[in-house]
Amino acid sequence: MPEPQATFSAGGVVLNAQGQILVVNQKHNSWSLPKGHIDLGETAVEAAKREIYEESGLCNLVMIRELGTYQRFKIGKGGVGEDQSEWKTITFFLFQASEQNLAPVDPENPEARWVDKEEVATLLTHLKDKEFFLKIKETL
Repeated sequence: MPEPQATFSAGGVVLNAQGQILVVNQKHNSWSLPKGHIDLGETAVEAAKREIYEESGLCNLVMIRELGTYQRFKIGKGGVGEDQSEWKTITFFLFQASEQNLAPVDPENPEARWVDKEEVATLLTHLKDKEFFLKIKETL
């Protein structure tokens, strides 16, 4: 089996005025916090803001603090299991959004929704995403 490709991603735990958290859908088959690859020349915070915009339409974001970094394999085809061809290092930041309306720009991410903090982990598809969220949840 070939070595997995190492990639670097950034994303956000985005809070609205009601304290709800943004969760996004990928390809109609998996749910995650908004995130994506860091492009050449971008900082992690810039990449996180761009990805949040692409996956939700939100652009008025205030970065509060960094939440941490973890690693995992890419999610498998159809939102099932893991795709071991890509080993992701993902850094998350906490953002406050002043906007409420969600309108994803990226067709690969067709749906975004605000979710109560207590329900986020049950919606997240990837086990490592759930573990990370549960670890940081009480600090939000």
